[in-house]
Amino acid sequence: MRLPIKLAAGNLVVHKFIVAHGAKDACLEFSPDNVSGSLGITYSDDADDPRTAFPFIVHLRRTNPVHILDSHTLSIVLAELDTFRDFVSYIAAKEQAIGRYDYLSYCGEEDLLGHYFQNFDVKAKQHFIGTKDKRINGLHIEEGTWVSVLNSAPYKRKKEADASSYLWDDLLQRTAQNALDGTLSANSDIYNSESAIFEMAKEPRFIRRALADRIKNAIAEFPYDREGVVRHLSFMPSYYPGTAYIFLQLRWPENTAGDYDTEYRPVRRSMLEIACGAARNKFPHLKKVIGIAIDAPKDKPTNSEDFILMDTEWSEEQRKTYEDLNKEVKFFEMQDLKTGHVHVKNFPDAEKVPSRQDWPK
Repeated sequence: MRLPIKLAAGNLVVHKFIVAHGAKDACLEFSPDNVSGSLGITYSDDADDPRTAFPFIVHLRRTNPVHILDSHTLSIVLAELDTFRDFVSYIAAKEQAIGRYDYLSYCGEEDLLGHYFQNFDVKAKQHFIGTKDKRINGLHIEEGTWVSVLNSAPYKRKKEADASSYLWDDLLQRTAQNALDGTLSANSDIYNSESAIFEMAKEPRFIRRALADRIKNAIAEFPYDREGVVRHLSFMPSYYPGTAYIFLQLRWPENTAGDYDTEYRPVRRSMLEIACGAARNKFPHLKKVIGIAIDAPKDKPTNSEDFILMDTEWSEEQRKTYEDLNKEVKFFEMQDLKTGHVHVKNFPDAEKVPSRQDWPK
């Protein structure tokens, strides 16, 4: 079946992968030192590299690299790097290391992933493979690195914190399925053009965690004690500079809302659009604003979502239009506007003094 996605004709980066099945049992039987049955990999340009003399160690050239995964490591890599951004960032860091060092070898892809998780460049704000010592010209990742990471306190904190992030994935999955089923309304072609869903899918796991937590907190903070039409608006920054999210919750008394799909939802979409425009005016550094709107969750057993992507260049005419539209609803102008800062890390810090299991900064 063809993917329902139209790939861009130019500016594509292609990474090559081979998945080798059936090696795990043979690897384990060959050596009791093989912790998980993974294939060992060596990247170098030396045809006589001594690391290639052992069975179940695959030698690959550094130029135009190919990534080899096996039945064991494939599931680990895809489970741990389960967003587009996280997966591509790891592959890019790996290919950078392959190009930098005369040789890169590891006992299993999971060990290389563990090494990647343990190394973080604070200035660049990204994980990396290797060392900052420029005198080092080769790198070998020892057996058992992944097991060490798996049992560490930082990893356990990360997995616990990430649990909430899958609310974001659920929004993506449900909307993508509606598009496949032909039940997605309005005018967005999410598979063949830029859309709110396209932007949302680009967020890495730890930012999805922050976004999902903010949505849950916003739902908990909704003023259900107020009468009549009530809205609650939240502003959430993206991982990507110049991009932000607007999360709108709306309660509209049923006796005045009219038909849900033909009268009420157009009003909600209009309010969401005004909120996004008001955000562009309030924060002029923004280039993209993604809007998400739902009904006040506790009011209804079921719900629906509306999405908007506002990503055009901001003209003076548009600025004035949304300024005028916002005069009545006054988004970002209310006296009870609350502001704050959130600092998010892929591997959260311990709430108490770090234990010996914590990785050095």
